Amino acid sequence: MKHLFQIVALITLIFSGTAQAQQNWDLQQCIDYALENNIQIQQQSINTDYYQNELQQAKNNRLPSLSGNLSNSFNFGRSLQYDNTYADYNSNQTGASLSANVPLWNGFRLQNSVDKADLDLRASLADLQKAKDDIKLYIAAAYLEILFAEELVQVAEDQLEITKLQIDRTQKLVDAGSLAKGSLLEIEAQQANEELNLVNQQNSLQLAYLNLYQLLEIASPDQFKIEKPVLSVVKANGSLLNSMDVFRNAVKIRPEVKSAEYRLGSLQEQVAIAKGSLYPSLTFGADYYNEYNNKYFYSPTEENPNPGVISFGDQLKNNDRYGLGVNLSIPIFNKGQVRTQIKNAELQVLNQEYELQSTKNTLRKDIEQAYTNALAALKKYMASNKAVESTQEAFRYTEEKFNVGMVNTVEYNQSKNNLAKAKSDLAQAKYEYIFRTKILDFYNGNPLNL
Repeated sequence: MKHLFQIVALITLIFSGTAQAQQNWDLQQCIDYALENNIQIQQQSINTDYYQNELQQAKNNRLPSLSGNLSNSFNFGRSLQYDNTYADYNSNQTGASLSANVPLWNGFRLQNSVDKADLDLRASLADLQKAKDDIKLYIAAAYLEILFAEELVQVAEDQLEITKLQIDRTQKLVDAGSLAKGSLLEIEAQQANEELNLVNQQNSLQLAYLNLYQLLEIASPDQFKIEKPVLSVVKANGSLLNSMDVFRNAVKIRPEVKSAEYRLGSLQEQVAIAKGSLYPSLTFGADYYNEYNNKYFYSPTEENPNPGVISFGDQLKNNDRYGLGVNLSIPIFNKGQVRTQIKNAELQVLNQEYELQSTKNTLRKDIEQAYTNALAALKKYMASNKAVESTQEAFRYTEEKFNVGMVNTVEYNQSKNNLAKAKSDLAQAKYEYIFRTKILDFYNGNPLNL
């Protein structure tokens, strides 16, 4: 009975493992996994954390600074006494101090530094979003490539199945003496070629999966399969017909554009920071100091010519000193360094303005390219769809004539190859169109899904 339970448990484990191995992932699952595990995104997240720390530090720089100091010294030989005279003795002196500084005015450099750090953080967050958007597009492209490869495998399998059926019919006609054996050999040769084509298409499918595995960085690719979605009918949509509207909307929301805009603002703040060095700076400061010396004695008097050491408590009461003050620093001449910093900062602003415009131009070109490719794919799909219909009918007619010996094997194979190519072209145009329109939708702010 014990062995029976063990066998049942083993079978259950095997079936559960098989079920896990056959689990299919849809596009959203692939995207979510990639966003969670992609190394480039993790690195960009670390970069964002760095700029978050920089912003916090810029804010903290506006706070007062407080520092303490403890010192202990051993003095030998001639030393200053408590009554401000010198004598030869050895002593041990301990001192403590506190000092604080508060910036009151520095040409708005502190606030401008905070604004600059905030813009740097926003640019980093936009870069992180851009990295996520890129991986989404890469995953979608790899996902559609697998679907395309699966369709080509299906086309190859269908063609091979037709050939196998035709071999059976031809074998019967050869056995009956209606066809020469050469016709059978030619079709068998065609079968071998189609089997090779099927192997090649299956290899292409595995390579497409490998590409997706590497993008996802999956540790166990053997347990991964994608889910085939129900794709909508291919037709012209709003994204295809309004590409310039897509660009006008994308330039407002795309992270790469926002990142360039934030960096432009950051460099403009850098100019303001550099100009702040031309102004005086005002600082408020306060400090406190106290000390204890084991050889500080009371001053001798007639009543007490040999006084003892001043106690620790009395020294703390008598030796403390503190002060308050303000410091005004006025820049007069610094070898032209501030002027040079301002000019260099202004040059960086000018360069970033060109960078921003270049980013917008690249975005426009990408959208126009996606639009052009989608339009071409749509036209190709419509033409391929008609070609499939016509070649399907032509193949049916050729097959009927071949079965009665009216056409030879070469013509039959040529007709079937034409049908296979038409189906392949149709599949390629379909997935090319879907991907390009998804890019346009994505630029338009719509979620990426199938």
